[in-house]
Parts: sequence; structure tokens; C-alpha cells
Amino acid sequence: MSENHFPLVLLERVMQRIIDAIPGHDKEIFGVSAESIITVAILLTLIFIIRELCGRLLPRVFGNLRKVSEVASEALIGSGKSLGVAAGCWVSLMLIADLGMVESLLKLGMVVSIVITAFRFVGVVHGFVIWTDDDGELDGSQKTVVSAAESIMRFLIVIFGLVFIADALGFDLTTMVAGLGITGLALALAAQDTISNIFGATTVLLDRPFQVGDWIIIGSVEGEVIQIGLRTTLIRTSLDTVITMPNANLTNTPVENWGKRRFRRWQPIFKLDINSEPSDVLEFCSGVVDLVVKHEKTMKEDASYARISSLGPDAVDIGCNIYWDIASGTAEREAREELLIQIMELAKTCGLRFHDNRRRHN
Repeated sequence: MSENHFPLVLLERVMQRIIDAIPGHDKEIFGVSAESIITVAILLTLIFIIRELCGRLLPRVFGNLRKVSEVASEALIGSGKSLGVAAGCWVSLMLIADLGMVESLLKLGMVVSIVITAFRFVGVVHGFVIWTDDDGELDGSQKTVVSAAESIMRFLIVIFGLVFIADALGFDLTTMVAGLGITGLALALAAQDTISNIFGATTVLLDRPFQVGDWIIIGSVEGEVIQIGLRTTLIRTSLDTVITMPNANLTNTPVENWGKRRFRRWQPIFKLDINSEPSDVLEFCSGVVDLVVKHEKTMKEDASYARISSLGPDAVDIGCNIYWDIASGTAEREAREELLIQIMELAKTCGLRFHDNRRRHN
């Protein structure tokens, strides 16, 4: 080891002194030298200590991200510990000269830990986006991008991680690549659904027919989009169940997005008693239009109306066309209730009664 690595040289000397101080270190246990067993025990202890230190240090370095996102906090703690294992394996490799299988296991442990660290660290993306956002909250489009970005990053990490792990295990990558060329057609046929789902996810990201938080209808499935992944999209229905929709279905199925509505249209029908005076009915229609125009939550007043739509044996039907400038269903229900109360009061003012099908006329 180079004398430039003074901390490692010092640590190696300390470790050797500890081994020399243990009675019987020069003996063999079941055919294995006691010194080797003691060395492995010391290295495992060292790896554990470095793991705990990194697990505590890394979250503190990114303290701002931990404050804004619980997801990022958990990702930092998990990735910090796995990063500590990788660092501990590297330090152990620097300390030992040649322990055969132990050295191979340390190399494998270091590579696997690095892959796990990268996989877990992806969760920090969520906290970083929130931290850089002005209001500190993610809207639907941001959630969509974060969810898709995390899925793609994890997919790439797994693919490249498997290659590095195979190399650490001693596999001949050239032979593996050649083998993949022979079996590539079979693998492509077997993975065609997965590939279709990935293209479906790409379509959603590029075309953006919907985003996280939108209420959509795809075929017979209706609900709120809660997550867009690389392979599937999760939809929560009105019954609070979660439906897993393969992204491949999104490329050839019409998607009705209620979240992209510019307005909410409402066409109620009011049934007045057939014996109502025509002049009172016209006054009622005019009054309804005035209420709609003056309401603070309506829009497109020129396209709004209240007109006699049909006459029945017992009722006069008043058809209405109303547009709400409202974003949520709760606000729409409240606005409807308010307007309906006003229309009831208007009917009383005009001396009109709503049709009651329980009444019979001679």
C-alpha cells in the first residue's frame, strides 16, 4: 500500500496489532488460520461502523431535503447505510493483502451496495423537486414527471447494476453479449408486453393526455390518477379501490380526462305545474337567466338560457343550460345548492308551483 494513504496505513497497523494481541492468533481452527478468522471479524465490525456513520452523516448533509419530504428522508437514510457498506468494503479491500474468497466477496458486496445505494437514492428526486418549487407543493404535472423519472431511473439502475454484478461474479461479459444475440429474438418476444408498456409510459409523458390528480375514464375504468409508472398507471376509483392499468392500453384506448375541462356544464330541467300562467312561466325563465348571469361561479353567460322545452299532460318543462367556472366537484355541488335555493325562492315570488306527480288533475 502506498505511504500516501496514511490513514489506511495507520488503520492497517492498528488492525495487525489487535490480531497479534489475541492469544492463539497463529493457530488453525478447522483448517483455517485463526488470523484469517480474526481479520474477517474485524473487517465486518469495521464495515458495520462505517455503515452506521454514513447512515447518520448522509441525511445531515441533505438536511433541507429531509425537512420538505418524508420520501426523501427515508431514501437518504436507506441509501446512506448501503453507501456505508460499499465504503466499508472498499476500505477492507485496501487493508487486506490477499484473502482469496473473502476479497471476492468484498468486491461483490461493494458493487451490490453501490447499486442498492443508487436505487434508493432515486427517492431524493421527490424532495429535490419540492425544495426547488416556489410553493413547496407538487401539482399534477410535477407529480407525473417525478413518478415517471423515478421509474425510468430505477429501471436503468437495475439493468446496469445487473451488468456490474455479473462482472463482479466473474462472468464473461463478451460471452454473455454473444449469448444475448442468439437468444435476443426470444427475449424480445417474451418482453413485448413490457416494451409496449414502456412505450405507453413514454406516450403519456410526451403527449400528456392526463397527469397525476386528474379524474379520467379509460374504457370501463374510471377514477383518479395516483401514480404513473414505467410499466403501469395506478387509478383510484370512487369505491376507493386501486386499478393497475398497463401503459400499453393507453396508446390504443380513448382517454376521457375530466381534469382538463375548461368549464362544467349543467343542464337541469325544472317541471312546473301545467296550470301555471304563461306570463308567470316567462317571468320565471327570465329570472332564472338573471340568477345565472349574476352568479359569481358561472361563465359563458351568452350561451346560458332557461326556456320552455316541452309540455306534458301534467307539467311544463323548463330546460336550462348553465356553465360553471369551478375546478372541484365539491365547489360545484355547493354552487348548485345555492342556485337551486334561489330558484325555489324565485318560483314562490312568481306564484308558481313545481310539478308533483302525486297530484291528479280532473
